[in-house]
Amino acid sequence: WWWRRPAAAQNDLSEHFLGAFRAGLRYARASRELHVVLVRAVGYFLFASAMWALMPLVVRQLLGGSAGFYGLMLGAVGVGAIGGALALPRLRQRLSADGLMGLSAAVTAAVMLAMVAQPPQAAALLLALVLGGGWIVALTTLSSVVQAILPNWVRGRALAVYLTVFNGAMAAGSLGWGLVARGIGLPMTLAASAAGMLAVALWMRRLPLPTGEANLDAAHHWPEPAAVAPGSHDRGPVLVQVSYRIRPADRPAFLKALHPVALARRRDGAYAWGVCEHTDDPQQIIEWFFVESWAEHLRQHRRVSHHDADLQQELLQWHSGPDRPLVRHFLALHPPG
Repeated sequence: WWWRRPAAAQNDLSEHFLGAFRAGLRYARASRELHVVLVRAVGYFLFASAMWALMPLVVRQLLGGSAGFYGLMLGAVGVGAIGGALALPRLRQRLSADGLMGLSAAVTAAVMLAMVAQPPQAAALLLALVLGGGWIVALTTLSSVVQAILPNWVRGRALAVYLTVFNGAMAAGSLGWGLVARGIGLPMTLAASAAGMLAVALWMRRLPLPTGEANLDAAHHWPEPAAVAPGSHDRGPVLVQVSYRIRPADRPAFLKALHPVALARRRDGAYAWGVCEHTDDPQQIIEWFFVESWAEHLRQHRRVSHHDADLQQELLQWHSGPDRPLVRHFLALHPPG
């Protein structure tokens, strides 16, 4: 009766905990789309946390409520969240992800400003319903976007980064707004957090959320490298060099197209990346990157997505050599002593 997930078969390419942890952090560090979601999450939750942190004081000082009424307020927030979840499909038909985040920010700020006016308890319960709806719209929108922009192999690890940022913003915001309330009072703090949320929401329009339309399925378009000796999968690091022939007039366009490819290399497993020119032959441009081990490089082959393949294909249009760019692999040696 207790469901058990089937254990995955272990092989030379199975990831160990620390290696998988580092791979997840590398992906998060190199994913510009994930950075946008994280910034948007911080911008929202840092200000929205004021209402959650100060809710007991709002109930007691502004609404004249008891512990029982505080429980009713939390229950109303929960009911509002259910209503918001039910209304979300219709809202998505009319609004983009950015529109939903703007709506949620406006609703949350309006509720905080309304609480400053010390409404009757019945009206406060209605406001709590609205607050719950706005909260679930923002939470679901960000969660949906972050899952849509992540490939399967790293989704759980990158989601952990997102949840860490989310909880960190909530914790930092709660502490910060508590200190502010002690200094300037509860009404001014709610007004300040509402104004800050609206200002940040307007500024965030310059940073639109990603659409998640890229094909992140594995492309498997890289040719398999030459096999190494048995037992060498854990050897490393591995240096990979890709040699291009680039005409001088095409170099600026090539380097511009190379930038997103560099990010893709880092997302898929490279921990260091660079590009250089041959001193005796300036048309020979060499891209290089390091991977932790031979096994990690083989995993990198499996991780490259169709979107990454498209970026690499755009880069190849500037290659002027008669054949495809030459790819070479080097395994590190560790002399004794």
